[in-house]
Amino acid sequence: MEPVTKVSVRVSFLRLDQAPATPLPLPEGAQVVTLAAPSVTYYRFLYDTVGADYLWWLRRVTPDAELARYLSTPGISVHVLYAGGEPGGFYELDARPWPVVNLSYFGLMPHFIGRGFGGPFLRNAIDLVWRHRARTMTLNTCTADHPRALPGYLAAGFTVYREIDEVWEVPRRLGMTIPARLRPLSG
Repeated sequence: MEPVTKVSVRVSFLRLDQAPATPLPLPEGAQVVTLAAPSVTYYRFLYDTVGADYLWWLRRVTPDAELARYLSTPGISVHVLYAGGEPGGFYELDARPWPVVNLSYFGLMPHFIGRGFGGPFLRNAIDLVWRHRARTMTLNTCTADHPRALPGYLAAGFTVYREIDEVWEVPRRLGMTIPARLRPLSG
């Protein structure tokens, strides 16, 4: 058996059933680019950099070939925030359960946090989903994510419809730091 660190995490499931009424544009000079079929290398750069402080580990253990197939699946899309010529974050949408669209991943690069990009970037994802006439947008967040993640989603109009406690078995070989706000379990 592979050595793991067990961590207790509370997961919140949220939904948004109507488009927000007020616009929230991206900061000047920022743009969002939709990647047709991102390379595994670039996707891993985004995922690993954005998720490093929040224990994003599942895609780190996904084999390259499996991840490449997933990223080229119809209904899966990856959108990258650029500002000043560099990537500032990304979000991933899963429209396969149409007309429900799931925001599978959302986050900013560490040096973009606290600079006014989070709310407008999230709104970009929401607006894109509603432009395609989805019925519902869903997402989940957890206590491993940034402490402002859940309040940010609630401020954007999402509501919590379920919460569960999970135990994650994070492979130690990944060398990930467990955030201090989480509770490692023995065993």
